Amino acid sequence: MAAGLVISAPASGVGKTTLTLALARAWRNHGLKVQCFKSGPDYIDPAFHAAATGRASVNVDSWAMDRATIDHLVARGTDADIVLAEGSMGLFDGVATRGVSGTGASADIAEMLGWPVVLVIDPSGQAQTAAAIAAGLRDYRAGVRLAGVVLNRVASPRHEDLVRRALNDAGIAVFGALPRHAEISLPKRHLGLVQAEEQAEIGKLIDEAARFVAEHVDLDAVLGSAASWSPQPSANALNVTPPGQRIALARDAAFSFVYPHMLEAWRAAGAEISTFSPLADEVPDANADVCWLPGGYPELHAGKIAANARFRSGLRAFVETRTVHGECGGYMVMGNALTDADGVRHEMTGLLGLETSFAKRRMHLGYRLATLAAPMPGHQAGARLRGHEFHYSTILAQPDTPLAVVHDATGAVIAETGSQRGRATGTFFHLIAEDR
Repeated sequence: MAAGLVISAPASGVGKTTLTLALARAWRNHGLKVQCFKSGPDYIDPAFHAAATGRASVNVDSWAMDRATIDHLVARGTDADIVLAEGSMGLFDGVATRGVSGTGASADIAEMLGWPVVLVIDPSGQAQTAAAIAAGLRDYRAGVRLAGVVLNRVASPRHEDLVRRALNDAGIAVFGALPRHAEISLPKRHLGLVQAEEQAEIGKLIDEAARFVAEHVDLDAVLGSAASWSPQPSANALNVTPPGQRIALARDAAFSFVYPHMLEAWRAAGAEISTFSPLADEVPDANADVCWLPGGYPELHAGKIAANARFRSGLRAFVETRTVHGECGGYMVMGNALTDADGVRHEMTGLLGLETSFAKRRMHLGYRLATLAAPMPGHQAGARLRGHEFHYSTILAQPDTPLAVVHDATGAVIAETGSQRGRATGTFFHLIAEDR
């Protein structure tokens, strides 16, 4: 029987990912089987989890997924000794309007699965107030149980003592305190951490984090605070129809944002996936019946994509007889042009009329509920798709037929409708699940 914990914090940027990776690797080094999950729609962290544990990690999301889907996904942790779910943002942060089984908050997953929460607290600029914050989080929602806290970025032994005493007075366990240690910081980019596959030294970084955390955190106490857990039986597989039988998937540093559970669901349904690299000027597999361009960082590689004539002409030839779909960055590459942060306009593939610009950055972030006005690969017109949008591009032109009516989590209609032209479709949101 596995034991489960949620790693969360009062806010983003406090050190959840670093602590999750360090605990996972430290326990793995001690011979334990560790299974990680990511609560929420972050598509970068699962690859770091896999690097730390040697086991694939997937997202669980209470806004986009029903309980049966979540149960199905977490069942992969049945044979693990310890299951760690890394939260997103602050513990109770979600959207204002409830989705399928919650608001997307990490607390939803903690309550739903009965996993206690380990809080990462950064007491920089604070002392006793850090205990007040932890106590407030402990008492905010009755169904969420606090196991204890790990202090991060502690300034000095005196600082640690002040905070520990206050937490002890509040009846909150302190599992450890991490002094400031910049060497274990993970590189960041404008959409989050630099991807795991881009970092040649990721194994060494995780090992260093594990060593550091093991020196300053009581690993046995953290492990002992986890709740014994057996997954709820779920006969339902994911409600996902593959976009095709043979899928050509773009995969490289510019095209990598795809949820692991989606790829697993496609394969489980019998689909075959072949990968190709637009950055290496490769073309989709000639035997594929659909091409899928995930999101990523096309804005960082726009000049190279524009110069790769073989890829661009190959994609245009592919769409003459078979379907092509793009998500976010992939959608932008399917358009006419992309203007980079320096104001340089790069010609893209022209499958759609979309033009986007990063010269004037504007953040687009949030859950999306789309009702398809036209079919897209794997989904019929009228389907209700749940996803998440996160990018900094501005639409200069979106002249094609709208693919969907898209609402944000409050129910407001948004302008990022996606596009459809012939066999080409694209969306700004990354698909998480279809409503059953």
